[in-house]
Amino acid sequence: MRRSWFSILVVAGVIGLLAVLGVLQYRWQRQISESDREKIQKRVEMDAGRFAEDFNKEIQAAYFNFQMDAESWQNADWASFNERYDFWKNKTAYPELVKELYFVGKEPGVKPIRYNAAGRTFDTVEPDEKLQFLITQIANEKTYKPVYDDAFALGMPVHKADNRIERIVIARKTFDSHQAASTPEKFGYLIVMLDERVIKERVFPDLVDKYFPGGEFNASVTNTSQQAVFNSGDLVTANDAAVPLLDLSPDNFMFFANREMAPPITGKRKRAVVLNQRIESQTFSRTETNTPEKAFKIELQKAESAMPGEKARPGTAIFSGTRAGNDPWRLNVQHRDGSVDNFIAATRRTNLAVGFGILSLLAISVIAIFLSAQRARVNAQRQVDFVSSVSHEFRTPLAVIYSAGENLADGVTKESSQISRYGNLIKGEGKKLSAMVEQILEFAGANSSRTRFNFREVNLNEIIEDALAECGPLMEGKGFSVETDIPKNLSVKGDRDALSRSVQNLIANSIKYSNGEKWLKVSASNGGKITKIIVEDRGFGIAKSDLRKIFQPFYRSKSVVDAQIHGNGLGLSIVKQIIEGHGGKVFTESEIGKGSRFVIELPR
Repeated sequence: MRRSWFSILVVAGVIGLLAVLGVLQYRWQRQISESDREKIQKRVEMDAGRFAEDFNKEIQAAYFNFQMDAESWQNADWASFNERYDFWKNKTAYPELVKELYFVGKEPGVKPIRYNAAGRTFDTVEPDEKLQFLITQIANEKTYKPVYDDAFALGMPVHKADNRIERIVIARKTFDSHQAASTPEKFGYLIVMLDERVIKERVFPDLVDKYFPGGEFNASVTNTSQQAVFNSGDLVTANDAAVPLLDLSPDNFMFFANREMAPPITGKRKRAVVLNQRIESQTFSRTETNTPEKAFKIELQKAESAMPGEKARPGTAIFSGTRAGNDPWRLNVQHRDGSVDNFIAATRRTNLAVGFGILSLLAISVIAIFLSAQRARVNAQRQVDFVSSVSHEFRTPLAVIYSAGENLADGVTKESSQISRYGNLIKGEGKKLSAMVEQILEFAGANSSRTRFNFREVNLNEIIEDALAECGPLMEGKGFSVETDIPKNLSVKGDRDALSRSVQNLIANSIKYSNGEKWLKVSASNGGKITKIIVEDRGFGIAKSDLRKIFQPFYRSKSVVDAQIHGNGLGLSIVKQIIEGHGGKVFTESEIGKGSRFVIELPR
């Protein structure tokens, strides 16, 4: 008993430890999930930002690198423009991005000129409907904007500048009350026509492959009307990250710079601020206005005074850009599971399911080991009881045989009638021994899977008659009366001898536990696809707690053991094995003090 309680405490302790591990695992998974969510969220936001930065750099390069002053356009300085065009084409990864370049003057009625890359000059052209619409939009101060995303075009104003400004470079700048600037007079407009196919089929796919490979995230580019310009996969319905595109704010972009265009700076610097030279000795800053037009201002502060004793003055250029929050395109990135939160939640659920599954498996294994050990202990005890019972069962007939044989050998009796009585006694006890040995061998054979049944169509009357005939001497000796109710021509498919032994065991069991009631009944019935054999008695009856155990090997109820009724606990177990070997089942219905009813069900 102490050992049993100790085992229970050990199992309870292990289960408790596994429960604690489960709680800790839940907390750890929550912390890990939150950490992973933050990492993935930061990564997707960073990658989306880099995606936008790379795309904007390409657009900015196409926008700013063709910028020339009004004097160059007025003098048709195409060599300067060609240098800029060649510089951009050599630096960009998408030379086909710029489809066409147009310049149109400010004066009404002036025809636009188009860049001829083959002839490296500008030719006058008649504007088509699309170009005329763009010219009208750009020339109107109210409708002007640097990006016309629906037409895949960029519009750049060309300003007349004083001598201090050799080239206009655009950056956002916030105008305030103490830092005012004025916009120079406009000379005309440069229109950069972008190739829609290159953007959709090359630029965007390349950036998706670079920053969102493997299809983990879906990227979508939408315009201000929320219409899709580009989709890398499924339609994006929510944002894990969103950044503006077509942002021409020149934070960090490649622009044209050629030392040969201006004399190198040597000695004292002149008052003119040259924006197309190297700027390592200058301070570059940008601010943004708070006005609805969202103007941009470039300041290039010289590192030293231009003239002795003169205070350095910044060179400034101003340009009107897009309004705040009105970016032409927007990059939206969404995880393929719906969102990063959904992905993290699903991963967490999976990890928890696996973790709790392992812990549950460990708990079940511990319980199974405990139950198996308990069952083994019970079976071991039953086997000990079985050996003791069998030894006692063997001892009694052996003692009778030994005593009778000794009397015969010593010549205690010489009368033929007495000798015949001793012979019958020895024969009867030997038969008991033979039956017990046969029963043990049959049980051992069934458990070792060596039992083979000879299936054939057999008459149920013959099976029951064989069983009653075998148990006849026992019933006569005990004074039992037997009732039978067996329909004629009732047959089953099975092993006649095995089924007969099953019925014999049930009859012998009823006789053994008769409790003085000398009555039993054997009946059979046909229930469609099932044939039943029923053995009833009016004996002790079986307690409800023992009903599910009596068919286990070596099991004998406490009341039977206390009543010192001989037996080895194998009879009903053998019946169960035989019937299940025939595809049937056996069960009992019993009530204490009223008897038992054993039912065998066999398939027809």
